[in-house]
Amino acid sequence: MVNFSAIISNNQLSIRASLTSSIDFESEKESFSIPIQSIKLFSKKNYRIKLIGLDEEKNIILNKEYDSDNYGNFEIKRSAISQKKKIQNIIAYETSQIPGVDFHMGSFLPLQINNPVKILISDFDKTLVDTKYSTPKEMYYSLNRPLNYFPPITKTIEHIKELIDKGFQPFILSASPHFYERAIRDWLYQNQIFASNIYLKDYRDFISLFDGRLTTKDLKIHGFYKLNKLIDILLMTGIPDELVLFGDGFESDPFIYLTLSELLDPKVDPWKLWKSIKNHSFFNLTSKQDSSFITKFYQLNQMSKNKGEFKLDIYIRTISDEIDSLKNKVYENKSLNSKNERVHYYLSEREK
Repeated sequence: MVNFSAIISNNQLSIRASLTSSIDFESEKESFSIPIQSIKLFSKKNYRIKLIGLDEEKNIILNKEYDSDNYGNFEIKRSAISQKKKIQNIIAYETSQIPGVDFHMGSFLPLQINNPVKILISDFDKTLVDTKYSTPKEMYYSLNRPLNYFPPITKTIEHIKELIDKGFQPFILSASPHFYERAIRDWLYQNQIFASNIYLKDYRDFISLFDGRLTTKDLKIHGFYKLNKLIDILLMTGIPDELVLFGDGFESDPFIYLTLSELLDPKVDPWKLWKSIKNHSFFNLTSKQDSSFITKFYQLNQMSKNKGEFKLDIYIRTISDEIDSLKNKVYENKSLNSKNERVHYYLSEREK
């Protein structure tokens, strides 16, 4: 099991999971803090999992099987209530590899979204850790060095910890390759940020002719991927009472976050917003991405109409000589300009 995250919100159970058989676990103590150790997660294979749901008294109230996509990924949504009882624990088995044999993959506690709903979503690279990927040499070092080799952004880390102490439930959303997940999870735990939900860019999409949702332009352009995942998270958790977003000013985070802020405004027409941003250089959508994404725009906007008022804050880590140019680039879109009071730019210690 590469990852397994289950979220229960408003009695809906949302599960995201991924399986592989390409990693050789030589030792239970083996460290995956170096990203290249997980490079074999490029494998392509189908799986089937059986989910056993238990209630508070350990009675079985769910017993159902689900098929993965061609890369072993599962995205499951269903009611968290079965037989008038709520699922409290999930046991997963893989059932397709050897007929008649169920492989136990683990037991998992779903993340229960608390009331009031307080959600924190943070980028990773250049927001929590000052990683560098600009040149082939820097990419080589990033793959072959533990993440603690790179300087941590202490100010962001401390702020996130403070918010978690105040009841915010954390999610990590990064454009880093999917095979960085174990390294990122290790780093987060070492820094006492206990976020079980980590969303990374699945690079297997780029080598799939028919199944992939991402194309080669999405290797450098992160707008579609990030906004799509942000919307996915909020469709699972519901519109929170308080939402905090952390990102950096080195790429497209401010524009993406302000687009989300605009979409969550009940008075905004999703279609007009969509038309104003879909051809922007931060997105540059393909026709396939265009057609599949607009439905989610309407879904989230409708949820915001039902929700009413909520609080949203955006924190962008940047360097002093780029703040003005960054603001000009983001706010050239007039519809986003009205939301700029929600953006708080800050310098980390190194830039000071």
